[in-house]
Amino acid sequence: MAASGNHAANGAAGAGNGELADAVRDHVIIFPFMAKSHTLPLLHFATELSVHHKSLRVTLLTTPANLAFARSRLPESVHLVVLPFPSLPPLLPAGVESTDALPSMSLYPTFLRATALLREPFVEFMASLSSSPPLVVVSDFFLGFTHGVAADAGVRRVVYHGMSCFSMAICKSLVVSPPAGVEHGASGGSPFHVSGMPENVTITAEDIPSAIAKVNDMDDPVTRFLIDDVVLSDVRSWGILVNSFAAVDADYVAPVESFYEQGARAWLVGPLLPAAGDTPERDEENDPEGCLAWLDERARRPGSVVYVSFGTQANVADEQLDELAHGLVQSGHLFLWAVRSNTWSPPVDVEPDQGRIVRGWVPQRSVLAHESVGVFVSHCGWNSTLESLAAGKPVLAWPMIAEQQLNARHVVDIVGTGVRVDSGGGAAAVVGRAEVQEKIRMLMDAGGEAARRMRARAAWARRAAMSAVSDGGTSRVALQRLVRELQRSYDVVINV
Repeated sequence: MAASGNHAANGAAGAGNGELADAVRDHVIIFPFMAKSHTLPLLHFATELSVHHKSLRVTLLTTPANLAFARSRLPESVHLVVLPFPSLPPLLPAGVESTDALPSMSLYPTFLRATALLREPFVEFMASLSSSPPLVVVSDFFLGFTHGVAADAGVRRVVYHGMSCFSMAICKSLVVSPPAGVEHGASGGSPFHVSGMPENVTITAEDIPSAIAKVNDMDDPVTRFLIDDVVLSDVRSWGILVNSFAAVDADYVAPVESFYEQGARAWLVGPLLPAAGDTPERDEENDPEGCLAWLDERARRPGSVVYVSFGTQANVADEQLDELAHGLVQSGHLFLWAVRSNTWSPPVDVEPDQGRIVRGWVPQRSVLAHESVGVFVSHCGWNSTLESLAAGKPVLAWPMIAEQQLNARHVVDIVGTGVRVDSGGGAAAVVGRAEVQEKIRMLMDAGGEAARRMRARAAWARRAAMSAVSDGGTSRVALQRLVRELQRSYDVVINV
């Protein structure tokens, strides 16, 4: 195990199973899963702790290929420890240590198996802290082994899912009480109520994540991994860290907590974004494509640009990209489109007065906060959804994988800040250019009733998000209480 530095022991005595902790613990260990969408919020969480809880020492665990990414997004006060990433040749190429670096998503099950092998270096790291045990291990739920290792060391584990309480509660309910006669992915089915959720929450078969639909398929390698390595450690966690805020997610806290053992609580501490309580600083250092400068040139027409991004993991077929390109051009509105594919070529010429296609990294929060951007066409990953809420921008929801259908349901039907594309034939169907053109025009129509309503709700969401992370806000207070409750929990006998 290689470390970029070390902490001096505070003289705190170790606390194993059934022993009393006799010193205040002040060390927080954060262990993200190696996917950008899972890592970034925990980097922001580490920063939040370091900035607003200066009595705490914060250590984030990473791997060699992820070190530079983490270091560039953390203050120096956050300590980094590098664990060697397991090698699984020839299936997993050397240096592939994040899901966005996978040559093909068919290697995802192999990648999951590799992350499980991080257990041994994590054991060694925790053993190195035995003279001064940490306050807590905050780890991604995919890293299920962290629960047992932390428990053996007499340390609490708080689990992080990367989802809202809304989506998390629905997923867990569907596993425990699957709906009768509902076929996953079916298009056009009647809405149904999800057990344990408020009565106004309904979903359709199309909204059920594929991983939930396969929960009984033990031949599926991802299902096998989740059952063998994740499920029990998840529900036995001391608490649940949630990247969300009370104004949009408080109604679903109790449904989430009901699936956990020993009174575990869900702590809403989001949105976990850089400088979340303020207008974000321009992130020009991470803007290789010059997106912000391009938007500046259009600032004389506030809200005139449609920003389009489907994240880093969804694989969008060339046929769909073609239809989207036609729809964007035909909408007549300016657009800034972040395309992940390096091989696809637009089927139509995009003139400078029509829009711009970029293929490099985009500082998305700075882009969404820009006055020139009026609408966000999004896959509705939870991070992007939170960023749209914090920026106060309406969304054209275009969910693709994982729990994104549920996030779209949340933001469109519950929060009221967007509209969904009509896939016409399920999640795998190609959305046509006419649908793209129609929905963009509807959202960008400043005089239209639907657009005015969604903009008003988006403005409300922005105020609520900013309030949550300000001094005295619900998320700032929740984080303070989380730290206090963790420290108090060691005043009693530890039973793990």
